Amino acid sequence: MAISLLFLPDISGYTQFVQSTEIEHSQHVIAELLEVLIKANTYGMELAEIEGDALFFYLEAKVLPPADMLLLVEQMFTAFHSHLALLQRNRICPCNACKKAPDLKLKIIAHAGSLEFLDIRGNHKPFGPSVIEAHRLMKNSVPHDSYFLISDALGKAMETTINDTELFSFTSGKDVYDGAPIGYTYAFIDDQRLKLYPHELPKFMAFDRNADHVLHQDFPVSANTLLELLTNYRFRDEWLTGVDEFRYTNTEVTRLGTEHVCVINGKHLNFVTVSKKAPEGVLVYGEETHDTPVVDTLWQFYLIRAVDEHSCALTLELFWEVQNWGKRLLFNLALKRLFKANAKKALAGLLYFAEGYNDLKIETTLN
Repeated sequence: MAISLLFLPDISGYTQFVQSTEIEHSQHVIAELLEVLIKANTYGMELAEIEGDALFFYLEAKVLPPADMLLLVEQMFTAFHSHLALLQRNRICPCNACKKAPDLKLKIIAHAGSLEFLDIRGNHKPFGPSVIEAHRLMKNSVPHDSYFLISDALGKAMETTINDTELFSFTSGKDVYDGAPIGYTYAFIDDQRLKLYPHELPKFMAFDRNADHVLHQDFPVSANTLLELLTNYRFRDEWLTGVDEFRYTNTEVTRLGTEHVCVINGKHLNFVTVSKKAPEGVLVYGEETHDTPVVDTLWQFYLIRAVDEHSCALTLELFWEVQNWGKRLLFNLALKRLFKANAKKALAGLLYFAEGYNDLKIETTLN
C-alpha cells in the first residue's frame, strides 16, 4: 500500500492561553494563526481537520523530499511568527489575550504511513493506525515548545537523510505508546533565526494644531470595557445609527491597520484604524477615512482614561482636512454643524449602550 504524509502543526501553550485570557479575543488570535498556517501550505496538502489548536494535513500516496519538507516547515514557522510580530506591534487592546499572544509557540509533527479513508457527508477523512500514531506523537518527551519532529517512519519513506542546516539541527528521540516504541528526530526552532516577513508600519498621526471638535463623556464601565465596545465592530449597530451595514473581518482582533466599511445610502465609507500620542495610561483608538462627503480626510480619536475599576472618562477628538476652498466654504456653511451633531449623537448612543451592557454584566454575574 502507498505511503502517505501526515503533517500536524500544533500551537503550543494553547490551553493555558485560552484559560488565562479573555475568551473572545483568544479565539480570534488562535483563528488568525490557524488561517496563517493554512495559507502557508504551499505544497498542496489536504486539510483533513481543524482540531482546536492544531491542523491535520495529509498528502495521499506520497511524501515530500527532504528539501521541500524543510522549506515548507520554515515557511510555516516564518508565517506564524511574522503574524505574532504583527499582533504585538499593532496591538491597541490591553487585554491579556492580546498581550500574551506573542508567547505562543508552534510545533510541527510529520509522520508517514498507509491511510484508509472514511467518506462521511462528502468529507474524505483519513483514519487508521498511522493517523493514531501521528496524533500520539504530539504527546512526546521533546524538551521544547518550538520544534519540528519527523518520525522514523517518515525518515525511511523519504529514502534520503535530512541533513542539519542553519535553522535545523536534529536530535534523535523515542517514546513508548501502549508498549510500542516510536522513534523520531526533532529540531528545536529558534524564532530569532527566522527571516520574518515585513508588514506595513502602523499609522501614528501627529497634528500641529488642536482638534477641530472635542466632546467629553463619563462612562459607567471600565476603560478596557469601553475600548472593547468601540473596537469590536459587532457592537457598532448597537450604538451607531444611520448606517445600513457594517463590513469587517469578524475573526480578527481590531489593531492598527484594521479596516472596516460603513455602508450609508449605498455609499461605502472605508475606515482604517490609526493612533496618536496620548498621556501615559490613556487608551487610544482612532479611525481615518477619505470617503466622507466634501471632507478630504476625517480622523476621529477616542481617548479613554480610567477613573476607577468600574468607570472611565472618554474624550472624542475630531480632526478634519478640507483642501479645496470651495469645499471648505460649503463645509463651514452647511456640513460642520452636521458633523458635530452626528458626533454628539454617536456618543449618546455609545453611553446608552454601555449602560445597558454594564447592567447585563451585573445581572449575569448575580445569576
